[in-house]
Amino acid sequence: MTGPIRQRREGGILEVTIDRPKANAIDLATSRIMGKVFADFRDDESLRVAIITGTGEKFFCPGWDLKAAAAGDAVDGDYGVGGFGGMQELRDLNKPIISAINGICCGGGLEIALSTDLILAAEHATFALPEIRSGTVADAASIKLPKRIPYHIAMDMLLTGRWLDAQEAHRWGFVNEILPADKLSDRAWELARLLESGPPLVYAAIKEVVRAAEGETFQTTMNKITKRQFRSVDVLYSSEDQLEGVRAFAEKRDPVWKGR
Repeated sequence: MTGPIRQRREGGILEVTIDRPKANAIDLATSRIMGKVFADFRDDESLRVAIITGTGEKFFCPGWDLKAAAAGDAVDGDYGVGGFGGMQELRDLNKPIISAINGICCGGGLEIALSTDLILAAEHATFALPEIRSGTVADAASIKLPKRIPYHIAMDMLLTGRWLDAQEAHRWGFVNEILPADKLSDRAWELARLLESGPPLVYAAIKEVVRAAEGETFQTTMNKITKRQFRSVDVLYSSEDQLEGVRAFAEKRDPVWKGR
């Protein structure tokens, strides 16, 4: 696929690559394309897991394209069905997504990474929220980051815009693994294949429950699970896969997941 977003599909895995030289910044048109890509991924039952990365070794994504903004792209314009970057506001995105951070990851690029479930980083990757210097607010990061890492570290990033290297990002817990640059893609695909082999209905339930629990009390969320008020949980508890999991455990064999 030509254009600012490239796709590679292998079995149940979709790799999405931001390809906008020189820095992989995202304008409104690119964001709308990404929304369509991730909505299609969500709705395609044959796809199980996605990887998002960027071209080259210098930039993953610096976020909002300020040159496009200066040329007329409105900061409150139409980002598409999934909001900025295609996934952070996409409803019912209940499949696992891996970020493979291959370089600079800042501003909206970091917000995209925070919208994924697992973050792998090359050794040279760096992270920041520099919006403070361009007179705007890192909106999604202001909501998400203080819930993911210690409050005072998140506020340091938001208020000062300072940069973190991959090692510090890993230390604070929003990077899962650090890899040599030439091993990053291989590890992302290895992890994606592991997830591809897992139970998709369980993944969907995990993601829906975790998402809901961010804004609810523990007991409220537990009550919804036990009463099967989450659609994904209700589907799981009535599925062939749940029975298959129990049978495979009893028979001491690997389960065969069908996603139904």
